Amino acid sequence: MNTTRIVGIALILLGFLGAVYGGFSYIRDTHQANIGPLSFRLNEKEHVNIPPWASLASLVVGGVLLATSRKN
Repeated sequence: MNTTRIVGIALILLGFLGAVYGGFSYIRDTHQANIGPLSFRLNEKEHVNIPPWASLASLVVGGVLLATSRKN
């Protein structure tokens, strides 16, 4: 399996996952305070949206890469 096919498959999978889920979330550690024996920590949940056009573009480019790699 050559590199072009691997990249094409990865782009198709990422495009599919982006279209299905529409984004992903992660937790960011923002503030921390230690006051004597007490410890406080503030976490914020961040959400990153993946635009539908980016998912579609990833699917198309991955398909093109797969189609051109089969000809070689």
